[in-house]
Amino acid sequence: MLWHLSHRADERALPLADRHYNRQKIGSPQFVPPGRCLVLLTADADALWVTSWPLAAYVKHAWPGAWICSCFRNESRHLSSVLIRDAVAATRAEWPAVPDLGMVTFVDTAKTRRKRDPGRCYRKAGFKPCGWTKGGLFALQMLVDDMPESSPPLGQSGTLFAHQAVGEYA
Repeated sequence: MLWHLSHRADERALPLADRHYNRQKIGSPQFVPPGRCLVLLTADADALWVTSWPLAAYVKHAWPGAWICSCFRNESRHLSSVLIRDAVAATRAEWPAVPDLGMVTFVDTAKTRRKRDPGRCYRKAGFKPCGWTKGGLFALQMLVDDMPESSPPLGQSGTLFAHQAVGEYA
């Protein structure tokens, strides 16, 4: 496991969040959408991951209820695909009941380096293309059968927020 448990206003993560292409308000002390989240940071603060889990009733895309990778920035020496798989494993440790739609991420192909296969590092980690959003973002999805086993991030010994079980929000 390469990730350490962090939080939505971690000052060490702010520079990475500010350099992510979907950052809406650079310099804002919080860099995570409202709602349930898991924020992960590497020991050297050179990679950042955020899993968001919005309530399905408030989602406007085609994957309501899915976990969402709302931010991933890797400036470390680690392979992005390895970091992604570790982040999914850490998400499973935080929320053991995986949603039916698994996890999705959205790639803005106009704001990322042009590649033959958009979202290449996600694909290498096991995500599969699953469509486009109405706003033109490329969507990739990882279903539970493709996910790595649960593994808690460093600094976490069990579920921190047991009250965030799926059944309480269904």
